[in-house]
Amino acid sequence: MTEVSSLTGRLLVATPALADPNFDRAVVLLLDHDEEGSLGVVLNRPTPVGVGDILESWAGLAGEPGVVFQGGPVSLDSALGVAVVPGESGRSPARGEEAGPLGWRRVHGAIGLVDLEAPPELLAAAVGSLRIFAGYAGWGPGQLEDELSDGAWYVVESEPGDVSSPSPERLWRSVLRRQRSELAMVATYPDDPSLN
Repeated sequence: MTEVSSLTGRLLVATPALADPNFDRAVVLLLDHDEEGSLGVVLNRPTPVGVGDILESWAGLAGEPGVVFQGGPVSLDSALGVAVVPGESGRSPARGEEAGPLGWRRVHGAIGLVDLEAPPELLAAAVGSLRIFAGYAGWGPGQLEDELSDGAWYVVESEPGDVSSPSPERLWRSVLRRQRSELAMVATYPDDPSLN
């Protein structure tokens, strides 16, 4: 098997040609990517379920719109917390210092996973934004690489604000629009090309 260059912390943006309805116009934050496979969460699929309805103790830290997001089609009965900790972007901990606040594990820059079993008070002062995801998107070894070579996804850099976008329904277009390439033009692709 060839060596896999890690895409952890990057965004997968669904191309208009991607036929899987689970990922139609999806923006996926990759939380882990190596030779064993890939795991990420879809950032732009809010559900009508409030965070307080399933994780009441974390509701106060959840950013607007304050709902659970469908992180992907796998394990919809499990929850993942992703949080941005301001000031942690690329900072290396000093010798003997923790890498970020307790209950938070860095994924990329200021973005990290939250231990939802920990008391929310541990993170309350440090967290800039928090999103709760039901389920995740997962790929087995080589599966994502195959999808990338088939042209199903654009791979772009993430920004901490992507995790907590106040307008998740516009995230696909806004991520594409900020690219400094022909990808910016893809943001204008119509929802239904047959109406063009």
